[in-house]
Parts: sequence; C-alpha cells; structure tokens
Amino acid sequence: MTATYTFDVFSTLDGFGSYGAEGDWGGYWGKQGPEFLAHRLAQYSQDLRLVLGASTFREFTQHLASITPESHSEDPVNTRIKYSPTTVVSSTLRGPLAWPDATVVGGDAVEVVRRLKEESEVPLRSHGSLSLNRALMAAGLVDRLQVTIFPVISGRTGTAPVFGGAADFDLELLEQRTLDGRIQELVYRPTLHG
Repeated sequence: MTATYTFDVFSTLDGFGSYGAEGDWGGYWGKQGPEFLAHRLAQYSQDLRLVLGASTFREFTQHLASITPESHSEDPVNTRIKYSPTTVVSSTLRGPLAWPDATVVGGDAVEVVRRLKEESEVPLRSHGSLSLNRALMAAGLVDRLQVTIFPVISGRTGTAPVFGGAADFDLELLEQRTLDGRIQELVYRPTLHG
C-alpha cells in the first residue's frame, strides 16, 4: 500500500506563502481563530510523518526552538509539528539534527519521497517546503494539495509566491471548508496539465 502525500500550504489571496521584513502581519497573518486552530490540531494529531525541505526545516528549528512537550497547552499545533516524526530532504544538512525525531535524507527528492510513499505505514504531510513540493507535484507524487487561504492581500510585502515557477496543473476539488467565517481551506487532487 502506498502512503498518501499531502502538500499543505498557507497562502494569501494573492498567492504569497509568507511576508518580507516590511510585513507586520504576525503568524497566520493575524487571522487565526479557535475553529482554525482546533482544525489544524486535529490534522496534526493524526499519525503522520512530516516531510520538509532544508529551508523550511531551518525556519521551523528557529521559530519553534523554545517549544517543549510541556508547551502543548500554550501552542498545541506547533508542539505536535515539532514532535512528529520528520524526514528532512536535503543535500546541505547533516545529522544529527536539533529536532526531536528528525532524520535527514540526501539524494534526489523525487526518489526519496517515492521510497517514503512505498515504505511508510502512516500518511505523509509536508507544510511549506515550496520548491520541494513543486518538484514532487511535477513528478506526480502529491496526492492532496491543501491550500489554506487567509483573507489578506500582501502585494507590497508578500514573498515566496506559492506556485511561482511551478508546472501547469489541473485541480480536482476534493474538499472545501470555511474556518472562523473567513479562512478558506481547499483540498485538491493535482494532475499535470497536458
């Protein structure tokens, strides 16, 4: 049986995955609410293996450095992320990693993830890791593309266009929901166009 791979990404309405130094948005662009946070916690509380690229992993280690197992009541979503089994696909990082249950795997990302999908007994989920996931989508390895759209436009401060440089894809809508009356979560099955 092949494990399901979900590319999970946050985006502004105008397609940016983050904001630059000039941005003063704060985490989740300041739009998170209790329904969104509970939904995210439920998603990351399931058995899963995270798959991250080196850049996203570096960001996570920096931003989540102070989180401990005891932080669960204050920041349960990020505590679950930090303490989930994680595979980091990188040609630049070397282990051991300063992360509770992380393994670094070198080599071609497509082959690494193809092997993980064949061997994993739990679903695979990647948050962010834009260039990694664009390559995996092009190789047909992403089963589910989960885009969470926050109700902001960051045309002046937006950085990291989520799909900048990606191939063309047709998307089949699998699920949709509105969280806290303002955040859209759309789950698609991507297929290379043409």
